[in-house]
Amino acid sequence: MSRESLIHELTQYKSYNPAEEDYRIRFLALLQNEPECFHRHLAHGHITGSALILNPEADHVLLLHHRKLDRWLQPGGHADGDENTARVAKKEVVEETGLQNIELLQPEIFDIDIHRIPERKNEPAHLHYDLRYVFQANPEEALQQNRESKALAWVPVNEVASLAGNDESVTRMLSKIKTIRKEI
Repeated sequence: MSRESLIHELTQYKSYNPAEEDYRIRFLALLQNEPECFHRHLAHGHITGSALILNPEADHVLLLHHRKLDRWLQPGGHADGDENTARVAKKEVVEETGLQNIELLQPEIFDIDIHRIPERKNEPAHLHYDLRYVFQANPEEALQQNRESKALAWVPVNEVASLAGNDESVTRMLSKIKTIRKEI
């Protein structure tokens, strides 16, 4: 996947709500106007990739308790120059959960979000332009957390919103799981 294919996919992306439509327009502007958008040194904001990981029955989601943000989230992280954001999401899953046997359920972008990352030490507040993909993994596979998280857990879908503090970006993804359940 390249910048051009992301632009094409986002041009065709069907938004599920007004927030996503706004994000889609802002993503396209970033991709079309900012050559360094895949690099974290772009101070105002940059592209990231993350993964919603479902068990085979699509009734549990793998979340991590992010150490720096102190919140339950899906695995994800910086593109660091890689324009293939599905590959970025998969790399982050492996690094942050230890899972090796994960399957991308659909090659298309599953969800888009733009969220603010607060200022920390030597890093100013900035935006993450997050492209999200949906994966499947076996919950019996051993998990191995890294230094970026306090905990990892397979969470029943009906408990995710509460655990994530009813975060709008998380609840939006949960609403899309119904579509995935019909397809698997």
